[in-house]
Amino acid sequence: MEIKGNKYGTHRVIEPQGAMPQAAQKISNDMSKFYSNEIVVDVISLNIDSASFTQLKSEANGDEQKIAAKIMSIVNERGKMQNPVTGSGGMLIGKVAHIGEDLANRDLKVGDKIASLVSLSLTPLKIEKITAIHKAIERVDVVAKAVLYESGIYAKLPDDMPESLALAALDVAGAPAQAANLVKKDNSVLVLGASGKSGILVCYEAKKQAGKNGRVVGIASREESAKKLIELNLCDEVIIADATKPIEVLEKSLAANGGKEYDIAINCVNIPNAEMSTILPVRDDGIVYFFSMATSFTKAALGAEGIGKDVTMIIGNGYTKNHAEITLNELRENKQIRELFAKTYC
Repeated sequence: MEIKGNKYGTHRVIEPQGAMPQAAQKISNDMSKFYSNEIVVDVISLNIDSASFTQLKSEANGDEQKIAAKIMSIVNERGKMQNPVTGSGGMLIGKVAHIGEDLANRDLKVGDKIASLVSLSLTPLKIEKITAIHKAIERVDVVAKAVLYESGIYAKLPDDMPESLALAALDVAGAPAQAANLVKKDNSVLVLGASGKSGILVCYEAKKQAGKNGRVVGIASREESAKKLIELNLCDEVIIADATKPIEVLEKSLAANGGKEYDIAINCVNIPNAEMSTILPVRDDGIVYFFSMATSFTKAALGAEGIGKDVTMIIGNGYTKNHAEITLNELRENKQIRELFAKTYC
């Protein structure tokens, strides 16, 4: 008979004792013993979150073997894939290998393909070997096992699209789903990192929610990225600016909005030091949503205080109610986005 573990996974925390799995320095990835309220997954691929993969790639000077070695080192040391620099993880896809007896009533069976919708930064992971590194799409193919706790959320991979396409979207599902909740009719919305995976989906959702009288302005870092956004017709205007230069962003973004501050700014960049570029263009009582895992709470909080901005700042929670359904439906609704994702991320 299997022993029941803690709903939130604290039974696998090794150090420090009393910590939650995400905050823990080390958790148990022992795959010889399972608990009655755990799901075991034979992992096919890891989607490393963008901030983390960008950091790993930079540290390794783009060398795939060095990236693989660093990932193995992190997982062997921590029992999970949690980048020690960014603190973030990513997600996985795989086949259900075992369902604990206490979870037998779930709509899930052994052999189902699922995507985890909780971070790798809290997920017990044991990698046997890394078989491929896909730098362009931040994906790592592996032979591995992982554990989902009772509280862990997941999505069955849909039948109407390739699994790699679904994974690409589900990896950032929290961002467009939050945009659907936050953006209201006639709002003006500024999206930083608008040409990336999460940014594109956010722009689409923001445009849909703001309506014909709303305004969505996307910021891209390069001419090529801006051109892609313009072709997708997801923004009312696209500007090119460096998200780490707040005054440049402020001046260009206000000019793109008729001199007016924005109701909402959404940060989807994958580099640090973009906090003030997100806060400055927003009106008092507006909303600032940081989806980027490269965000510093200290820089955002003290920076807003320092310029006298009374804004509501929301930390990017990767989970939002119905986020998987909302995000996958965007691919179903917009043929151009679906084709771009299939070409770029699959």
